[in-house]
Amino acid sequence: MAVKKILISQNAPRVLTPYQGVAEKYGVEFEFRPFYTIQPLTSREFRAQRINLAEYTAIVFSSRVAIDAFFTLAEELRVKIPETMKYFCTTELVAMYLQKHIVYRKRKIFYGTGTPESVIALVGPKHKGEKFLITASESSNIENYTKLFDQQGLDYTVGVFVKSVSSDLKDVRLEDYDMVVFYNPADVKSLEENFPDFRQGDLKFVSFGKSIVRAMEDAGLRIDVKAPTPEAPSVARAIELYLENNR
Repeated sequence: MAVKKILISQNAPRVLTPYQGVAEKYGVEFEFRPFYTIQPLTSREFRAQRINLAEYTAIVFSSRVAIDAFFTLAEELRVKIPETMKYFCTTELVAMYLQKHIVYRKRKIFYGTGTPESVIALVGPKHKGEKFLITASESSNIENYTKLFDQQGLDYTVGVFVKSVSSDLKDVRLEDYDMVVFYNPADVKSLEENFPDFRQGDLKFVSFGKSIVRAMEDAGLRIDVKAPTPEAPSVARAIELYLENNR
């Protein structure tokens, strides 16, 4: 079956050029529709983890939504975050977002290059004695961080601050599409909740990232394209290669 219509389970990116190139070259149509949204946990949901924010001296942030959730929960739980708190962020962009909640220049803020390894390098021997709180989302794969923290013998706790909430997709007709791209286990959860009687048939799935593969396999979904790979570091390139090899 020829691929003509492709559904991407995310919001449309700011730069559509890679997709436009594939669309023009192979005559395919791309549509973007997020299968879930990220929302902060309520204070009641957070309390169930039995985490006392006041016990920690350092915190690891990998997203802006986690930053908002952390400070909102701290306020709701009436926990005063001390000026001595150390903030370790995955990127400069995430670190700069802290300005929304704290006086940036007066705090100890460190940022990496987007990888868990870069965060661990920031910790080094200098900050090894801190008690770390690693912020996470309900569906995120935090294993890349915990492995490194374990290897370094660091004192840490993983705290879930945000959750994935399935979007309402009742107006989406999956039978109108030939290919669907999934990025996160929350995409699979949303598929099951919105389409309880779903049968894959000829519909082709693209998985992007390691965390989604197991969720798709556990759900009995056939994966026709896996990315990223050295040859296909992006979704657009992965789809392009598939179309090139399956004309």
